[in-house]
Amino acid sequence: MNKMVVAISGATGAIYGIKLLEELNNAKIETQLIISESAKKTIELETDYSLDDIGKMASYQFPYGDIAAPPASGSFLHQGMVIAPCSMKTLSAIANGYADNLINRAADVTIKERRKLILLVRETPLSPIHLENMLKLARLGVIIMPPIPSFYQHPKTIEDTMKQIVGRIFDQLGIENSLVKRWCE
Repeated sequence: MNKMVVAISGATGAIYGIKLLEELNNAKIETQLIISESAKKTIELETDYSLDDIGKMASYQFPYGDIAAPPASGSFLHQGMVIAPCSMKTLSAIANGYADNLINRAADVTIKERRKLILLVRETPLSPIHLENMLKLARLGVIIMPPIPSFYQHPKTIEDTMKQIVGRIFDQLGIENSLVKRWCE
C-alpha cells in the first residue's frame, strides 16, 4: 500500500508540505492532499508556488470542508498521514477530538485506525498548553516532529535542509530514501 494523506495547515512553513509532496511524487507514492483555508494564505505569502501547481503534485486533492471525502473514513486504507506544517490550532483540535474539518477528521481517523500520524508542529516558544497537547498525542502514538534542522550534514542551502527533514519523515514512514545524509556518511 503506497498511499499517503498529506495536509498543509496554516502555520508558517508551508514549504515543508510542498517539499514532502514533491518527494512523495518522485517516489511514486499516491498522495491525498488537504489544504486548509489558512494554509492557502500562508502559501501565497511564503512561497512562489500557486495552489494549482501544488494541486498538480498530488494524486488527489480534497476540499478542506469535505468531511465526506475518502480520508475521513476508517475504511479508506493508507500508509499514514503527515500534517506539514501543523499549526497549534490543528494540534489542539486533534488532541481534543474536535473533527470539524477534513484535516482534523482524517487525523482523528488515522489515530483510531492505529495508522502513523506525523505532525510537523510549528511554533516557538512552546506554551504549556502546546506541550500538554503534544504529550497527549505522543502517548497515543502520534509522532511529534518539529522540523528542526540538523547541521552535521553541512547544509549549503535551504533546499538541503528541506531534503533532510523530508527524508526523516520518510524514515518514520518506512520509505527508503537517499534524501537523508546519514550520520558518519
